Amino acid sequence: MVSPGAEALKPPAIFLMGPTASGKTALAVEMRRRFPVEIISVDSALVYRGMDIGTAKPDAATLRLAPHALIDIRDPQESYSAAEFRADALVEMERITELGRVPLLVGGTMLYFRALSRGLAELPAADPQVRRKLEQEAENRGWQAMHDRLVRLDPEIAARIHPNDPQRIQRALEVIELTGQKMSELQAVQPEQDHGYRVLKIIACPESRTELHERIEKRFVQMLEEGFMDEMKALHQKGGLHPDLPAMRCVGYRQAWSHLEGEISHEERVRKAVTATRQLAMRQLTWLRREQGAMLYDSKLENEQESVFREVKKFLELS
Repeated sequence: MVSPGAEALKPPAIFLMGPTASGKTALAVEMRRRFPVEIISVDSALVYRGMDIGTAKPDAATLRLAPHALIDIRDPQESYSAAEFRADALVEMERITELGRVPLLVGGTMLYFRALSRGLAELPAADPQVRRKLEQEAENRGWQAMHDRLVRLDPEIAARIHPNDPQRIQRALEVIELTGQKMSELQAVQPEQDHGYRVLKIIACPESRTELHERIEKRFVQMLEEGFMDEMKALHQKGGLHPDLPAMRCVGYRQAWSHLEGEISHEERVRKAVTATRQLAMRQLTWLRREQGAMLYDSKLENEQESVFREVKKFLELS
């Protein structure tokens, strides 16, 4: 356990977390204007080049005003793991600290935040044959049945995974198939890896779930108006991409791919994309409920932003 004195000697960092469409980027940009911070993106979709509109990536003007590290660092046909993120983020945090500034990590990929804060268990690499077998079983029985199976085999991990999260259900079952052990057991023997920073946690989230759902739908309509389907058509025509790649499994892109393949109508694509985004937000909120000692921020509340800035100022003055 780290003593209070040792904790105070650590350099500062700020984690700005929250579900999709919660106002994180706007708050981060204003923080960058007011304080000596530099932004690091914590978003598994923003790492991909050419995926701008459908990921709500900050536009060029915003990035000139407030540059984001770890954006546009992979092509869509490449993968990017939580372990790679942790290594890259620690390099960026050290670089920013050496410049006399403070790392501001902003995003909604909660697995990345967890990997950074606690490290990752040594788990086996993905096995394409096992994954195909699990996907075939899911096609026949449905992901709810697969989640039920995980409840029987590893109830601790199943309790953390929503039944509408097929990627994580598949991974947990894959680990059991490959190792004969529960993922929860493998994670339990992994010692936590301290990132070496004193952290202020801020969670951006509307108090009203209805408000969040409305924001999600409004933002998706805006994406369509800005040319999301043109972006998707360009990706669809690009060689080397297929729907099983992590980039093409991102919310919105998966549904757009199915539409371009003639599998679903335009109306069904929109409905499924909005529903999937809402489900993503609910999964993010499930992770966020476990965060302790975080300040809550709702962009709709009057004077809320100034309250956040007072806390940030106080936190940085301790450095």
